[in-house]
Amino acid sequence: MVFMGDRATLLETGRFVQRHARNAADEIIEAVTAVDAFADTTARTEPDAGPETEAETEAETEGRHRRAAERGDTDAMSALGALLLRRGDLEGAEPFLRAATAEGDRAAANNLGVLLHQRGYPDEAAGWWRVAAVAGSAPAAHALGRHHRERGDEPAAEYWLRQAAEQGHALGAYALAELLEHRSDVGAERWLRAAAEQGHREAAYRLALALERRATEPLRGPHAYGPAAAAGRAGHAYDTAGRLRAADTLRGGERARAVAPRPETGPPRAAEGAAARLLGEAEQWFRQAAARGHRRAALHLGAILEQRGELKEAGRWYLSSAKEGEAKAACALGFLLRDAGDEESAAVWWLRAAQDGDGNAANALGALHAARGEQQTAERWYRAAMDAGDVNGAYNLGLLCAAQDRLPQAEQWYRRAAYAGHREAANALAVLLLQAGDAGGAEPWFSKAAEAGSVDAAFNLGIIHAGRDDDRAALAWYERAAAAGHTEAALQVGIAALRDGDEQTAERHLRCAAGGGSAEAAFRLATVLDARRPEPGPVVLGAPVDQKTECEEWYERAAEQGHRRAQVRVGMLAAGRGDLAEAARWYREAAEAGSRNGAFNLGLLLAREGSEREAALWWTRAARAGHGRAALRLALLAARRGELAEGRSWCARAVELGPAEVAERAARLSEALREELTA
Repeated sequence: MVFMGDRATLLETGRFVQRHARNAADEIIEAVTAVDAFADTTARTEPDAGPETEAETEAETEGRHRRAAERGDTDAMSALGALLLRRGDLEGAEPFLRAATAEGDRAAANNLGVLLHQRGYPDEAAGWWRVAAVAGSAPAAHALGRHHRERGDEPAAEYWLRQAAEQGHALGAYALAELLEHRSDVGAERWLRAAAEQGHREAAYRLALALERRATEPLRGPHAYGPAAAAGRAGHAYDTAGRLRAADTLRGGERARAVAPRPETGPPRAAEGAAARLLGEAEQWFRQAAARGHRRAALHLGAILEQRGELKEAGRWYLSSAKEGEAKAACALGFLLRDAGDEESAAVWWLRAAQDGDGNAANALGALHAARGEQQTAERWYRAAMDAGDVNGAYNLGLLCAAQDRLPQAEQWYRRAAYAGHREAANALAVLLLQAGDAGGAEPWFSKAAEAGSVDAAFNLGIIHAGRDDDRAALAWYERAAAAGHTEAALQVGIAALRDGDEQTAERHLRCAAGGGSAEAAFRLATVLDARRPEPGPVVLGAPVDQKTECEEWYERAAEQGHRRAQVRVGMLAAGRGDLAEAARWYREAAEAGSRNGAFNLGLLLAREGSEREAALWWTRAARAGHGRAALRLALLAARRGELAEGRSWCARAVELGPAEVAERAARLSEALREELTA
């Protein structure tokens, strides 16, 4: 898909690449020339010429060297040849370089090799490089090493590159490191470091990457920061809400807040310290390379700083990298601006990145327009992301279609993303198939998504197996999801452990789920802790109110989330402390939400305070909802008022509802009322 301005951007990008290639070649030639021609020739200029000064123009320098060369000065011929070579005047440079070479000038021999290589005579160039390298020229050894590597002669290449590197030649050290790295030789890092210490920015960048890899390997997983982490978080920005909606269709409710994964045994502290040191050194090399204009190093540095929360400096490095044409940096900068509330500026950078082919930025633009209700524009950008090779584009198209009830199209896009390996698309596809009644087609996709690491899919598989009464398989999937931090899965594992009598395991999982925001888990955890409490003593009037216990705090957390049984229990605990106002507040909340126990207990408090009429209203509500004790209370009230028929009616309801002791008392009261009625 081509957008307005894409052609101009691509043309400009092409010109930039061409310029970059020319500059790279110039850097190599100039570096070779500068090291030999100037180091070996400027120290021996003609006596009457005087030293070169900054004020001397190139033309004056050329004239001075030319006059000396015409008088047969070897150093001047070498310097003049080098100057003309840098200018690109190969015809003018060659006679001077040949003449100086004939006089044994190693710099001229090296630069003659450069000239011949540029003219397309690599073998003759290699001959002169060998002459200069044997005479001690590090640039010539570097050039000769590269010549042999291009021809596949790695032993010869390594020999000459090592000669250059050991003489302190940065390009030689870097080329040797590349050769060794290609062979997975551990010595590569040493030479990367040598080149980096001499200011080679690509070596500094590659050394930083190597240090980062070494630091993260013992930690069993990819490094938490890096361009993929910073720029890649777009996925959370634009698809998490939709993904959870897709999974929640099966779960039948809003998903609670995410809970942190259960802590696992980590690497030893010594390993962690070593890793931290390596990462710190890697950051310094990224910084050095970025300061020398390396755009990918600037991107990495920005990601590291963003991970640490140093957003202002991170933004500066992202901006530096983005201006140099790094699309991932432009995308990451867009997210920083979005997070800072500047959505319009974010869109500008996302647009720039998306037009340079960054699928992540295209997805972000799609999400931006979708949030604004601009569905067609959102779809266009999601398609652009897909065309850029970002599988999230297809997944987000599926979410977009599902939100519009275009379920056949949603299934099509989910399938496309799922077949490409997108695990959440596989989960969403399975949910869609399950909704359509195709449980057989859904389960393989749930399994594929779960095996790929989808926590939601693992939980949904648990639900499927639980529905078949396959508790063992259900528990295995719940445990897998719980280990990855899934709140509802942790709750299910906790419930299963309680059922099996494993209170310790139950408590651990219930704590995870409760900490993740599950009201039911908080309530069940509170009941576990409550069962361990000693029986409270009698309430003494005027005694200080006891501090709340941990179990009461968990009951309150559940109660504040609207858990009715927890609200009743919090009310009971408050009443036990003598805090009747607090008890009444929680009973009333529970009763108004439909809790029959809350209504009954509220009635008891009101009756105790003399508000028998209001108490009767709440007992009536509780009795009609199936509360036997409330029915018995209403029967007693009616009996005291002399309303014997109504009393017998409530007695019958209490006998029906139970429990046994209530039914027994209600039966005796009913018989007494019958006798009184017939007396």
